[in-house]
Amino acid sequence: MMITLNRMREEIGPLVRLAWPIVLAEMGWMFMQIVDTMMVGRLPDSAVAIGAVSLGSILFYTVGIFGSGLLLGLDTVVSQSFGAGEIRDCHRSLVASTYLTLLLTPVLMGLVLLWVPVLQRFGIEPGVLEQALPYLNAVNWSMFPLLLYFGLRRYLQGMNLVKPVAFALVSANLVNVFGNWVLIYGKLGAPAMGTEGAGWATFISRVYMAALLLGYALYYDRKFKTGLPDISWKPDWERMRRLMELGLPAAMQLALEVGVFALVTALMGRLDAVSLASHQIALNTVAFTYMVPLGIGSATAVRVGQALGRRDPAGAALSGWTAIAAGAGFMTAAAVVLWLEPKWIVRIYTADPNVLRVGVMLLFIGAFFQIFDGIQAVATGALRGAGDTHTAMITHITSYWVVGLPLGYWLCFERGWGASGLWVGLCVALITIGVVLLVAWRKKVRRFAPLRVDSDVGGA
Repeated sequence: MMITLNRMREEIGPLVRLAWPIVLAEMGWMFMQIVDTMMVGRLPDSAVAIGAVSLGSILFYTVGIFGSGLLLGLDTVVSQSFGAGEIRDCHRSLVASTYLTLLLTPVLMGLVLLWVPVLQRFGIEPGVLEQALPYLNAVNWSMFPLLLYFGLRRYLQGMNLVKPVAFALVSANLVNVFGNWVLIYGKLGAPAMGTEGAGWATFISRVYMAALLLGYALYYDRKFKTGLPDISWKPDWERMRRLMELGLPAAMQLALEVGVFALVTALMGRLDAVSLASHQIALNTVAFTYMVPLGIGSATAVRVGQALGRRDPAGAALSGWTAIAAGAGFMTAAAVVLWLEPKWIVRIYTADPNVLRVGVMLLFIGAFFQIFDGIQAVATGALRGAGDTHTAMITHITSYWVVGLPLGYWLCFERGWGASGLWVGLCVALITIGVVLLVAWRKKVRRFAPLRVDSDVGGA
């Protein structure tokens, strides 16, 4: 099979139909954090409030994303089972993921609490720390509904049921906005809790998301008689082991990636509140654009997994290359926006002139790694659909922790570049990851079958 532009045009339709609700869900997920930042940014001393939410949320996600990453094996097993027409096997994987959620929740919540003494000794500005700890304690209670939501989401999207996932997150944003309005500012008779209120609003919205997806899974089974109630709830230790085997490398990759940003955020806190607030605004922005290729990558994992499940390696290769091209195209457009309108973006969050100055500079740096960030997000999904979660983990560890972070630290503290130095380090790391994973996907395709991939596809 020759992968040409005509073949890619045929694939783009099914890919977009699967991807757009997932992309919408990812953007909705990120929008929650953006709304939290905007709404606490209206509190007195906005730089401190934004910095506190930034620090608390990134530290929670470092642990929470590890737990959710352990469930990413569902992308592989559910999509391949669905591609092979084995629906009951999809149900068994959901049950196994639910047991994993129950086992992981107390462990991960305990790990989040370990951040408290670490922060108290790290030299964070006292005003930021005073507001960050209550927020972190509040949001920690959302661990169980967050993991349950992730398991249900991977199960549903592996069977092409993606619209409920998008609806859950879009509507959860409304729940979060209302909760923030009530709990941050003390409306409708509630106490004005400030940044801590944002944490409790996040907890409420995550309970809502998990309940909604659980309700839909039960509704779908009742309507189409897929046999979900007939599945044994006896723990399937072998299936749980398989999920962990697939998920652990992905979890390590995600945790180490988010961990880098957590450490960079903490280092920003050692500089000053303005640097920390500017970093959070810029990070929110590039994370929001990243949600599009991340959603495409999740859809790609499903498309590749389903193709391999029906023994169609040519279709798997076509899905992967088409998705990578789509992700790179979107992020090219995003880079142009970051170059042209950085001041407008920062002003959405705050009118502080110092934050505006530093934030614009960070967004300028962020524009340089957009296309590579898009490539790595989609390539990671394509590799995961093929059952390869190790390559991305190794690449992220090396690029972030061995190259990017030491370079950024040196530029920030030794060369006096401040916040910009840390972001240059992140930029170098992401460019490296994008290039390496693109090459890794090309090699993976060559192992599928004796396919000829012509120059129409990314020069492959």
